[in-house]
Amino acid sequence: MAHIDDPETQRANLSFIKASMKVPMLSREDEFDLARRWREQDDTAALHGLVGAYTRLVVSTATRFRNYGLPMGDLVQEGNVGLMQAAARFEPARDVRFSTYAAWWIRSAMQDYVLRNWSIVRTGTTAAQKSLFFNLRRLRARIEDQSGRPLGDAGRRKIADELQVDILDVEAMEQRLAGNDQSLNAPISEGGDNDWQDFLADVRPSPEEVVIGLRDAQTRSKWLAEALSELSPRERTIIAGRRLCDEGATLEELGRALGVSKERVRQLEHRALQKLRQSISRHVEQARDLLIEA
Repeated sequence: MAHIDDPETQRANLSFIKASMKVPMLSREDEFDLARRWREQDDTAALHGLVGAYTRLVVSTATRFRNYGLPMGDLVQEGNVGLMQAAARFEPARDVRFSTYAAWWIRSAMQDYVLRNWSIVRTGTTAAQKSLFFNLRRLRARIEDQSGRPLGDAGRRKIADELQVDILDVEAMEQRLAGNDQSLNAPISEGGDNDWQDFLADVRPSPEEVVIGLRDAQTRSKWLAEALSELSPRERTIIAGRRLCDEGATLEELGRALGVSKERVRQLEHRALQKLRQSISRHVEQARDLLIEA
């Protein structure tokens, strides 16, 4: 959903843009001189002079991101953060124009802002995903203009090859860009009483299902207790040590405790499990018979 600035904000943005455009551009020599003074002498006046001369670059870059529906003032603010980062990291000794260096930082700061705020769903953080997000519309429009037809599988494959991403990523991003975030509290129609959230299916279990689940759990616990009571003391010890503990005991440990070999423990465990299965199966058959009679 596009953001519309209030009149006061629009006037402030316009005033900032006009002021930025009035600041004279720097020559290469002046640019390097200010950068060296800031870097070597910590001269804040030089920093303000360097940054102030390139706020126009921030404004120019921000206008290219306005079609994402975000506030112009916020874009400019993020761009200024990128400009300050460029000033802090710029090394005059590399003999690169500050404007060229700063342009990357400004654009990167705005791209990160757009990705964070364009949708409540996280869009992507890898370099490939960012490139796909910011280039998909341009490439799709170019392919559609050339073919005269809507983007198809061949066009998606071409975009995937050009941006070096998977075609499934292209399809997913295309679907994401086609829709906007919508509040679940928004009314379905003007003057209507129903919101979108009123028609969402409740996937939680119903009260009846909760009660049935609790009753079934209690029944299973009762059957298991009765089945355990039918075992001999030594068999109950083995089942409790091997099956009813978070960290089951080994056959050797139980053998030492009971004074028998671990092979004998294994045999007793196997016999006890058979008894448990038979007892629980008997309960299940009795319950099934009661249901049939009812």
